[in-house]
Amino acid sequence: MHDWASSLKGVFVGAAVGIIFGLGGFFLSENHRTGSMGPVMFLLVPFAAGFAITMVTDGAQQISAAALLSMLASLSLLIAMRMETFLCAVLALPLLFTGLLCGIALGHAFHWLRRRIGNSGAALPSVLMLCMPLMIFAGHRAELSTLVHPRTEVVTSSVRIAAPIDQAWADLQSFDSVIAEKPLLMHIGLPVPMRCVEKGTGVGAKRTCYFDRGSIEETVLEWSPPTLMRLSIDRTNMPGRHWLNFENAEYTLRLDNGETVVTRTTTILSNLYPAWYWRPFERRGVSDEHEYIFGDLLRRLR
Repeated sequence: MHDWASSLKGVFVGAAVGIIFGLGGFFLSENHRTGSMGPVMFLLVPFAAGFAITMVTDGAQQISAAALLSMLASLSLLIAMRMETFLCAVLALPLLFTGLLCGIALGHAFHWLRRRIGNSGAALPSVLMLCMPLMIFAGHRAELSTLVHPRTEVVTSSVRIAAPIDQAWADLQSFDSVIAEKPLLMHIGLPVPMRCVEKGTGVGAKRTCYFDRGSIEETVLEWSPPTLMRLSIDRTNMPGRHWLNFENAEYTLRLDNGETVVTRTTTILSNLYPAWYWRPFERRGVSDEHEYIFGDLLRRLR
């Protein structure tokens, strides 16, 4: 009974330390001016948390339980405070786990080395734990210069519709509801388009597109019926952190063998790094939105 209580206490102490390092590192490593998040956030912070957990917790099972509990609790708190969304947390998990496991591995190596040299004092682990926030801060300062300018991503999708070009053009202006098969990312948190309302026509007209959570406000920049509509995205009201912004959207229509080919191009600005990891998810999310709108357009033009 005593061993069980002691193990449980060790898990909770380790989890508490992991939460402190995780949430503290989150606020310490964010670029508050641009909202950018980079490798320090996704790799160095969980690395520090994993190392700190091994400094206060004994045994592989206790360390594993404390690490898992601290990660889930930290992400849940960020979601509850509306600082992150469930989808963002899920997509970040592979990076976070990688950093966490590396920190745990280094902690195990440190304990092994201490046993080899016969050092069982508590001073050195305490000093190393105190160095973790300094390491995060130093890493954040070092990467600031690389997080100043957001990445620009352009995503283009097309669909072929067996309908006259004038009819397709008319249906793109505004629609009361969007009904189509949802792609995977929309089932786990990607905002779902619901309807678009346009006020006026031509250059300068305003359009608001509503999602299941939030909305996007647009202004028509180019208007050439029935072949081209280009819009600037003036304001995005979406849940979560503003690390991704929509810049503009464009619809082009052309006739091809009696059918209408509709092409949607969306330009986004992203403040997430490393780009090699986040770019595929960002592009997939935008293309899923395109396909969802196209699916509804096909349904209405049958």
